[in-house]
Amino acid sequence: MVFCGMLIAAAEALPVTDSQRAELARMAASTVLPHRQVVQARALLWAADGVANEEIARRSGVDSDAVRRWRKRFAETGTDGVGVIAKGRGRKPSLPPGTVEEVLRLTHQELPADGSTQWSTRSLAARVGVGKDTVAQIWADHNLKPWKVDTFKVSNDPRFEEKLVDVVGLYLNPPGPGGGLQLRRENPMPGVGPHPAVAADENRQGRDDDA
Repeated sequence: MVFCGMLIAAAEALPVTDSQRAELARMAASTVLPHRQVVQARALLWAADGVANEEIARRSGVDSDAVRRWRKRFAETGTDGVGVIAKGRGRKPSLPPGTVEEVLRLTHQELPADGSTQWSTRSLAARVGVGKDTVAQIWADHNLKPWKVDTFKVSNDPRFEEKLVDVVGLYLNPPGPGGGLQLRRENPMPGVGPHPAVAADENRQGRDDDA
């Protein structure tokens, strides 16, 4: 076989069983598996057909040494090793161990020291010692949105709990026929009269009651 005027020695066809070939074909046709796994599966199918390593490398966009490594791993581990990143290879982790866990812990359990009610990517990044984009990515990966926390503001009325129980009880057990629920408007600001619209409504209600 000759390419570009040079003689290329073809490697022996890669030995594969029928079940292995079927599994490689499934991987090679997948649209959901990692790209490297799909590429390696296709390369191994070509190798099983006796295509030269150099030609497989050209089709796969890698060098021939990578094809030889794929063939060697397949001979040792079968289809289980297709697409697996070997130890010591690939992109090294960029975050110190425990960084993700610390970001999640602070997000859920602590507030910023400056008195803010929630963390921002910048403040949390400064606390943990990473970039703000890293914090944003960790939040996105765990579907966290600290700026959209729903809160319930409790009244400082000393009888709040007693009143809340009474109101909830009325909704759960409404009065029977002839009964009624009377609401009394209380001015939230001592020393300030009711809103004119509220006063007019109360006066009109009083006249109706006297009629």
